[in-house]
Amino acid sequence: MFSAGFTRNVTDSWGDAGRRWLAGLPVLIEEVARDWGLTVGTPYPLSFNFVAPVRRAGGSPAVLKLGLAEAGHIAMEADTLGFLGGRGAVEVLARDDGRGALLLERAEPGVTLRTLVRERDGQATAVLVDLMRRLHRPAPDGLMLEELSSRVAAFDAHLARYPGDEPIPRALVERARELWAELCASASRRVVLHGDLHHENVLAASREPWLAIDPHGVLGDPGYEVGAVLYNPFDGDEPVLELLPARIEQFADGLGMSVDRVVAWGFVQAVLSEVWGAEGGDAEPGQALRVALTLLPRLP
Repeated sequence: MFSAGFTRNVTDSWGDAGRRWLAGLPVLIEEVARDWGLTVGTPYPLSFNFVAPVRRAGGSPAVLKLGLAEAGHIAMEADTLGFLGGRGAVEVLARDDGRGALLLERAEPGVTLRTLVRERDGQATAVLVDLMRRLHRPAPDGLMLEELSSRVAAFDAHLARYPGDEPIPRALVERARELWAELCASASRRVVLHGDLHHENVLAASREPWLAIDPHGVLGDPGYEVGAVLYNPFDGDEPVLELLPARIEQFADGLGMSVDRVVAWGFVQAVLSEVWGAEGGDAEPGQALRVALTLLPRLP
């Protein structure tokens, strides 16, 4: 019923728990659809969660998202979107944390911001700058999201696992680990971050021109948010390395941030992306590493 890639992602990430979730997923879809009065359409391309367009009982469109409840990602996404309250992001229509179920506003027409990159990358970057300004607000007491500073542990785990220069040059990871801690310690603000804001997580909509989807929900320095943009799109032929200088200048100007800080956050997050890739079993580093190496000579 589900693609080999989706099945592999789920089982590689969550082992036996993932296999049990996949086995029960068809029944879960039916139960949630019945309880929420949904007609489920053909799923979108699946990666780690089940996501499909649906129609509510009254005919209004929405999106159903199901994930492994015990992993906590669906609840974290719901908490983040609930805090944002529809301001620059899709709204939560219903949630069931116990079943890992989320009903979301459907952004229509739904084309991604990636459609602007090739011919109008400056315009796409302007959209992202505007979204960051609107999304980034101080975290209220009681919003339990991951602290950005805690992600330094990923660098430590990588360095402990890989003593040499494979799959990523060790000196590069060490530099990123050191700089990550410095950037977190010198943060001027602690805000709620989308956590994975890039061109394919921003959709054209009718309620607002563009809406963010699929937040990871992190608390920390606003500069972190630019990192994913600088190495995306990563699976096509867009000239990302050629676009770097203009993107960096535009983010620095639009966000009131020094160029050095934009470069630093771009570098450390590109390295972290490759660290996560190695942890997930990626055969070899990719575009994020090329971005990191391009930014390395520009570090302060």
